[in-house]
Amino acid sequence: MKRGSTLFLRMAVFLIGTPVLALCIFGLSWLAKNPVNPVYAHILYPIVIGMYVSAIPFFVALYQAFRLLSYIDQNKAFSQISVKALKNIKYCAITISTFYVVLMPFVYVVAEKDDAPGLIIIGMVPIFASMVIAIFAAVLQRLLKEAIDIKSENDLTV
Repeated sequence: MKRGSTLFLRMAVFLIGTPVLALCIFGLSWLAKNPVNPVYAHILYPIVIGMYVSAIPFFVALYQAFRLLSYIDQNKAFSQISVKALKNIKYCAITISTFYVVLMPFVYVVAEKDDAPGLIIIGMVPIFASMVIAIFAAVLQRLLKEAIDIKSENDLTV
């Protein structure tokens, strides 16, 4: 398979990671230094720390996606290393979801003090998005594993 066939997907992964990196460098530090309301500034610190910590599994998952695309370029898409990359993506998505579930009480306190109930719904978006990614990666992992098993059975057939 030609290397350029996954170029669009590699660019998409890069374009997904760039704004998150910019948010981690500029946006979260600005939010921690300049809270909207100084009364609940101390509540924002756990949220900002949690967002920084959740960026680690996010970038690990992006790296695994790059590796998966390189396996596809090398005609190793139906191999155990591809299954392992999907498994790592699944675990990263579950970890991100868990971090945001832990952060929800802090988001609730901020929403109560600011009288912004929509903030709770916005706080739930990363939880559900990462769980959808985890479920999708788990389904792909299982399908790929079954395809590899079928391929190995056919290779043994004379």
